[in-house]
Amino acid sequence: MNEQRLVPAREARAEIMVINSRFIATAGPAMTLDMAKALAARVRVEYPDATHHVTAFVIGHGNSIITHCHDDGEPSGTAGRPALAVLQGSGLGDAAAVVTRYFGGTKLGTGGLVRAYGDAVRGVLAILPRARKVATHTVRITIPYHSFERIRRLLAAHHGQIMDQVFGAEVTLTARLAVDELDAVQAAIREMFSGARQAEILETNPDTLLPLISDLT
Repeated sequence: MNEQRLVPAREARAEIMVINSRFIATAGPAMTLDMAKALAARVRVEYPDATHHVTAFVIGHGNSIITHCHDDGEPSGTAGRPALAVLQGSGLGDAAAVVTRYFGGTKLGTGGLVRAYGDAVRGVLAILPRARKVATHTVRITIPYHSFERIRRLLAAHHGQIMDQVFGAEVTLTARLAVDELDAVQAAIREMFSGARQAEILETNPDTLLPLISDLT
């Protein structure tokens, strides 16, 4: 399998109350800094009367990462930095988090703020669906009807996704699978059909999001 480059599959939101303050954490995919900024801007529009909108971004993976955090008026280091630390600790890349605070009238203190913003991000990460960002091939293979179930099981065993199936004189399948799974699939197909059939590569995408099995519904 490709290296696990985990990213948010879609946006999620969670809310916590700390004493009288309300913390609303929104997290979602951000492949670029502009996407992260757009998420933050949408949250500001949605909650225009909030006291603070604290942001944390992790763009990229591995050695090519851009990180950013902003306290948005909270005491320096008490909001953006703990939010970013939790986001980085999640192992996610291409991710943005915005924690919206409605001040409840009771000051939380430095330690209280650090815990509250960290806990808010942990809360949304707990329900955030993940996907793998991998290079994929889209392939096509035409097979006889009696081989359909065997090919379907073969693709499933290699985490392939059937995107289309056409039933004519034979069955033509279009599927997507990770680049580093293709050789094994091709070898199995050649063995199955004594070298008479193979998958044809239609397209290659270097940055496909494949939902994790545990997040499929």
